[in-house]
Amino acid sequence: MGAIAAGIAAGLAAVGAGVGNGLVIGHTLDGMARQPEMSGQLRGTMFLGVGLIEALPFLSIVIAFLVMNK
Repeated sequence: MGAIAAGIAAGLAAVGAGVGNGLVIGHTLDGMARQPEMSGQLRGTMFLGVGLIEALPFLSIVIAFLVMNK
């Protein structure tokens, strides 16, 4: 049962990260198209946001491994 829970947790985290990254990058590109002079600041903020979003799957994998060990 723990393996199923771990697989579901990892899968949902991957899907969530993919959707989140798509939204962040899409909105950043919209902002760059509307205000090209802010491209540098928007790009830096986007990379910070993408990095934070990518932390979610790593945390879910750790939690999934902990669930599997019980």
